[in-house]
Amino acid sequence: MARDAQATKQRLLEAAIQEFSQYGIAGARVDRIAAAAGSNKAQIYTYFGSKDGLFEAVFEAMVIAVIDQVPIDTADLPGYAGRLFDFSLARAEQMRLVFWDQLERHGAGVRSSEVLAAGERKAASIKQAQEAGVISGDLPAQVLHMMVSALVTQTVFQLPPDHSDADREDLRRSVVTAVGRLSQP
Repeated sequence: MARDAQATKQRLLEAAIQEFSQYGIAGARVDRIAAAAGSNKAQIYTYFGSKDGLFEAVFEAMVIAVIDQVPIDTADLPGYAGRLFDFSLARAEQMRLVFWDQLERHGAGVRSSEVLAAGERKAASIKQAQEAGVISGDLPAQVLHMMVSALVTQTVFQLPPDHSDADREDLRRSVVTAVGRLSQP
């Protein structure tokens, strides 16, 4: 029975990604999420407590996926920014979730201990690289990390849906160059 519950939760999360990315938090409907997941609204409330709780679970899973799949490399912060750009571009629905979070929740995002700890580890890694002279110490480590993330996120949305490979590469190169200049010791 636990397997079925886990599978149902996963289906609900996957359906919620699509619903939230398309309609935002306010516009999303739990009945559409439940129907798309082959479930019912009661299970959403049982597993996640509320529509906001479901959004938080979706957002947290997205952040953890980024952390797991695009680890920070302070020896090559521009390269990290390029990989983060590629990852973000390939997941447009997740990027829309970031903007819905900013628009409807003032960028509160998820504040789970796991996500907060990951952010702290990244900032600590940047700080160590700053102390070793690998990265510029002109900006506080947390601010530099935030700026790299924001630069990538905002830049990905500058590409029109019908962009060419050359447009994509030009924008990616610009992100890598900007982060290089921002972090150059």
